[in-house]
Amino acid sequence: MADVEVSVRELVDRDRDCTEKALAQMDLRRKINLLIGEWKAAGGGDVLPDVRDRMRLRPAKKVGNPVRAIARH
Repeated sequence: MADVEVSVRELVDRDRDCTEKALAQMDLRRKINLLIGEWKAAGGGDVLPDVRDRMRLRPAKKVGNPVRAIARH
């Protein structure tokens, strides 16, 4: 879904027609909402992760030696 969102933004930024991609994005969101509704109806009660939670789980990018990077500033 993130790929579709990026493509919609790119089309909008270039002042292009994004109708097809935007409709696909809305369809994906409807499907996700349906899946979440089914999950809750089946007894799912856990808090689902959002983007902020997912980003915290990703390892931080390491660029070389941090001591050397600090020394350059």
